[in-house]
Amino acid sequence: MNIYSKKQRWKLLLAGAAILIVMASLWYTNILVKQIADEEREKVQLWAEAIQSKAKLVNYTSELFTKISNEERNRIEIWAEASKRAFTANNNDDISFYIEIIAGNTTIPVIVIDEQGNIVNHRNFDSEKTKDPNYLKQELEAMKATYPPIDLDIKLSRYETLKQQLYYKDSKIFSELKKVMDDLIESFISEIVINSASVPVIYTDSSQTNIIEYGNLNPNKVNNPDYLTQTIEEMKLQNEPIAVTIDNKTINYIFYKDSELLQQLKYYPFIQFFIIGLFLIIAYYLFSTSRKVEQNQVWVGMAKETAHQLGTPLSSLIAWVEYLEAKDTDENTINELRKDINRLEMITERFSKIGSVPKLESENLTEVVEHTLDYLKVRISKKVNIIFDNTNEVFAQVNPSLFSWVLENIIKNAVDAMKGEGNININLVDQSQYIYVDIADTGPGIPRAKHKTIFEPGFTTKQRGWGLGLSLTKRIIENYHSGKIFVKQSDAMGTVFRIVLNK
Repeated sequence: MNIYSKKQRWKLLLAGAAILIVMASLWYTNILVKQIADEEREKVQLWAEAIQSKAKLVNYTSELFTKISNEERNRIEIWAEASKRAFTANNNDDISFYIEIIAGNTTIPVIVIDEQGNIVNHRNFDSEKTKDPNYLKQELEAMKATYPPIDLDIKLSRYETLKQQLYYKDSKIFSELKKVMDDLIESFISEIVINSASVPVIYTDSSQTNIIEYGNLNPNKVNNPDYLTQTIEEMKLQNEPIAVTIDNKTINYIFYKDSELLQQLKYYPFIQFFIIGLFLIIAYYLFSTSRKVEQNQVWVGMAKETAHQLGTPLSSLIAWVEYLEAKDTDENTINELRKDINRLEMITERFSKIGSVPKLESENLTEVVEHTLDYLKVRISKKVNIIFDNTNEVFAQVNPSLFSWVLENIIKNAVDAMKGEGNININLVDQSQYIYVDIADTGPGIPRAKHKTIFEPGFTTKQRGWGLGLSLTKRIIENYHSGKIFVKQSDAMGTVFRIVLNK
């Protein structure tokens, strides 16, 4: 197993571990969210039950006040009846009895008017205030708006009846109790806002549209009716409204939803993982960039050192060839030595150009390819047939020495893949902006999962290979020529490499 297979396996293991950690964290966070949500709902239910209990107390007090109010009216009706009979009674005992009943009313203010609306009698008002005639008139108008009058039809004779009307209002004690009742209802409503269990709550009337009170809502938005209406709809979707009965006849509703803290907690894991993921991506990018810079430094250093190391023996070989020429050595031997020296000079030049920015010029690729093939054909297996039929001139921005090196590496790898027997077809495609160089072989193909891995340093399928050929090829094309190289197609019938160059 090579280093890249191990690297891929480690990546998969780490990715699997990361997914497990994320899933475990989400699972645990969801459990916490559910527990908090359940506790929050329990608190709201307890709070609602307490509100309902207080509403029952309010209802009971309201019933009590209704009974008191009815009792006061009964007393006034008895008082009115006693007043009528006191006028018509003949027996002194009866008159005394009725007058005693009339005098017994010391708390309920009453006003009696005649048919013309004139005040003929009044009782239980402040004596100082009654000196002002307008005071009793104002009180009369208030009484008319509060309770219906009681008719006093007093028969003076067989043919004469005195028609009067009696108006009354609540006694001072009852009015004070009623005020206490109103304060109790008001405090009940206010308590919904104060003790709303830290959750957003809206208190509405029976129509569920008119808002009476609200609590724990955004203070900057509560004046917007659309916001409140939308919030009620959201609350309906989350929880059933709680019905609260007021005065045994009015049913109001309490709407509530999850607190803002709980809602934030629901989305917190996703935000957290997003931030952590973003941090990891940035960190990975920075480390990857740093690693590539280090690799570039290693490549440059290795190339310069190789060119330097080759320079000394190359100079020595050149001197030896000149020495052998002076000794009248066989010409064929001298020529072969010169070919190898030229080859070494070209290799030295290539390494020196890798260590610096090469100069690109518009070159005829047809000639560069033909020159490279002429050199390779005599140095590879005779069973490998290299086909290059292009005769047109195709120009691109290249460095001939480095581009020739690229062709050599790809062709040599193809020969090794075909085990020294097969066909290699080279084709140039001239487009408007780019030049495509396709190199196809009849080897066994490359698995799709390794189409990118084969260009990584150290990747090799050979027992004695260094795995630098295709990596160097990619660097020359992409870094020095601003082009691209990739596996265009690969299957059991062979592989096609494509090189894209700027025209």
